[in-house]
Amino acid sequence: MKQFMGSEFFSASENSLFHIIPAPLEESVSYGKGTENGPIAIIEASQQLEKWDGFSIPGERGIYTKYLNFQGKKNANISTEEFLGAIEKEVFDSLLGKHIPIVLGGEHTVSLGAFRAISNDKSPYKGKTGIIQIDAHGDLRDEYEGNKLSHACVMRRAYDLGYIFFQIGVRSISLEEINFRKKNKISYIDAYQVVTENINKIKLPDDFPENIYLTIDVDGFDISVFPATGTPEPGGLGWYQVLSIIESVAAQRRIIGFDVVELAPCSIHASEFAAARLVYNIMGIIERKL
Repeated sequence: MKQFMGSEFFSASENSLFHIIPAPLEESVSYGKGTENGPIAIIEASQQLEKWDGFSIPGERGIYTKYLNFQGKKNANISTEEFLGAIEKEVFDSLLGKHIPIVLGGEHTVSLGAFRAISNDKSPYKGKTGIIQIDAHGDLRDEYEGNKLSHACVMRRAYDLGYIFFQIGVRSISLEEINFRKKNKISYIDAYQVVTENINKIKLPDDFPENIYLTIDVDGFDISVFPATGTPEPGGLGWYQVLSIIESVAAQRRIIGFDVVELAPCSIHASEFAAARLVYNIMGIIERKL
């Protein structure tokens, strides 16, 4: 199986700072389909990336791709919980080994596996990690279509695990979620404000945890950047705007892992290449802060 940027870099798992974890779960998508093909499309597109990300060569710190022991739920005939358990194990092992886990979705539900790994009782990051969410949607529903593990509920499950988080770029949200966000004082800057005020940096609350996990739904970007996603929304964030915001987060806290989810590849390859480039550029942001 191909490695992320395997055409340029290859190092053993123990010698790699970055661990790529493909997670091709597609169970609860509610509009367009195809997210189960996202991880492999990103890895395939990564073979075309340049080593130089514009500022440094983050791949020199080592990149290793850790495949789960199955390729997808439909073929493996396993439950969503079993899928999440496999993701949790790989992320947890990477964290214990002092690596940076990078989960490639798949639908947004895959992030829950990483959230559980970080909050594991044996995790050195339990209770010390906050989440930065870049997303067009709130994902704060308690359940969606009777499913508490829906992609529309992933941040509600993060809240249930005790996480503090900051939402950026939301522009499609239910009244239930708005009320939940207000009641529980969840920090946010919605897309209208980010875009119209040209916000390129955010200031985290003083009491925000010392470590950060980034969860990035590609629909948080404007559809001109990522048209290939299951629930596209107009009015999203720009490419350099998102990278600048992530830079500002990295300047304030330590990023210990991240995910890129909800890519649904189509016949135009721009989106998967953008996703691969996004992953590599965030690696660079992390590497330059170490």
